[in-house]
Amino acid sequence: MLVIGEKINGTLKKTAAAIAARDEAFIKDIACRQVEAGADYLDVNAGTASSREPEDLVWLIEVVQSVVDVPLCLDSANPAALRAGLERVNQVPMINSISGEAGRLEGILPLAAERGCPVIALLLDDNGIPGGEDGRLEIARRIIDRTREAGLPDDQVFIDPLAMTLSTKTDGAVVAINVMRCIRSEYPEVKFSIGLSNISFGLPARSLINQAFLAQALAAGLDAAIIDPLDQGLRNMLYATELVLGRDRFCRKYTSAFRAGKIKI
Repeated sequence: MLVIGEKINGTLKKTAAAIAARDEAFIKDIACRQVEAGADYLDVNAGTASSREPEDLVWLIEVVQSVVDVPLCLDSANPAALRAGLERVNQVPMINSISGEAGRLEGILPLAAERGCPVIALLLDDNGIPGGEDGRLEIARRIIDRTREAGLPDDQVFIDPLAMTLSTKTDGAVVAINVMRCIRSEYPEVKFSIGLSNISFGLPARSLINQAFLAQALAAGLDAAIIDPLDQGLRNMLYATELVLGRDRFCRKYTSAFRAGKIKI
């Protein structure tokens, strides 16, 4: 599974303050620690007003790329910010995100297709997030029709089934997992990504909930997740679950991670 580090996000108070103050040391530290912990991509989200976002996103990209050499996941709904960011990346990034919303399909999908960027696609549209499986499946079909028309192959599309917070919707995880299984049966090449920590918002011992959901989502075919790679419990669960599911040939990832100190009990 691809680990997308979630910590460089302007919706987090400390990160927002660092962006406003142009605190390079803070951003570099978060970037390095996430990569050292095993992040394959780093999500980069300025989270600022649309007029400032292009400048802020470019600053983040340049600071992060000065200290790590992993691809980025450009996280924005602002086509102008994404366009500016695409001019500064060293490697082909992932774009987070398109959706069934007309504005995102028209403003962001062409940018991704032009640069050959993988995209994360959220299962919502201009009417919001459907509560059940059927509505989300219909949005997925519409999105995939559009990504195919744009020339993006199915294996470059990461569907986010939108796991809803359990504290307000107790079947949020079950619906997301069922949606993943249904889409995989219809579109076997499409991939899946989840913003994992949403599932536990507002509940105590959040890491425990996130770990349980990660194991279930991996079993349902999860390919990537936006997570906190510094969470030791999540790292343990990822290596162990992929091993149990037969995705770790000769147990190499698990044993290598243990020897490297990435698995701790």
